[in-house]
Amino acid sequence: MSSESPGESPQTPAPGSTHADLLAVLPRITQLSAAFTKGRLAERATEAAGLARDRPAMGVLVSLRTADKPLRIGEIADRLQVVGPHVTRQVQALEKRGLVRRVADPHDRRASLIEPTDKGTEAANRYVTFLLGWFAEALADWPQQDRDDLVRLLARLADDVTARLARFDENGED
Repeated sequence: MSSESPGESPQTPAPGSTHADLLAVLPRITQLSAAFTKGRLAERATEAAGLARDRPAMGVLVSLRTADKPLRIGEIADRLQVVGPHVTRQVQALEKRGLVRRVADPHDRRASLIEPTDKGTEAANRYVTFLLGWFAEALADWPQQDRDDLVRLLARLADDVTARLARFDENGED
């Protein structure tokens, strides 16, 4: 015999259960995703950077910009949560456009590191400036404490979700 109340299913948490609070978050995540997609935020930022229709490459440039040091292909892939061959293709395309260059790894002569050129750094800066300006306007009426909480909690969520997904991929855990 099931312990479920009438109208409940295993997929729908009961009010007051440990997952009921999380159920309210799911529509908000969907709402944000749809708003970003519909508003073409990433595309607009990429256009502002002068790299229209090149979002994956923009991710590589921003990863290099935020790292403030040259990175290996694998490090870029880890930061973007993608596989190495995807990054290799993007780096090759960015190299052809003069936006990144390969430099010798001082710790391993067999490996190379990727760093942005001045032109690549300028494009990444334009992209980041656009996004930061957009989000600053969206949060302009928020008190500083709310903004600080948002940054702290989003960072924590991203880290925890990424770590859990990595365990899932490695061990098949839920």
